[in-house]
Amino acid sequence: MNIPKLPFTFTDWSQEQACEYKGETGTSYWWTFEQGGLRVRIVEYSPGFRSDHWCPRGHVLFVLEGELMIELKDGRRIAMPAATSFQAGDDEENPHLAYTETGAKVFIVD
Repeated sequence: MNIPKLPFTFTDWSQEQACEYKGETGTSYWWTFEQGGLRVRIVEYSPGFRSDHWCPRGHVLFVLEGELMIELKDGRRIAMPAATSFQAGDDEENPHLAYTETGAKVFIVD
């Protein structure tokens, strides 16, 4: 990851407003800091959420609460309980999508 030139920036997530994004099923709520080429998010997925698209963007994703499932285009599925992470670079050929039966809260840098 190449973090662009960025001054020291403090974020009080409790003061940020969430944006709502609908999935194929369920809803996600994003609290986002974005500057230059850097995006940092806390994302909360409702129970039954499933992404509506395959994502080729690279991420560092850490599960804070609940369990998130990651499905890769090649058919692999990875269960991610709290205190686990994945790291992946941009890859148009190997996109992924997220879903959860129980709900999850994650921290993402991309």
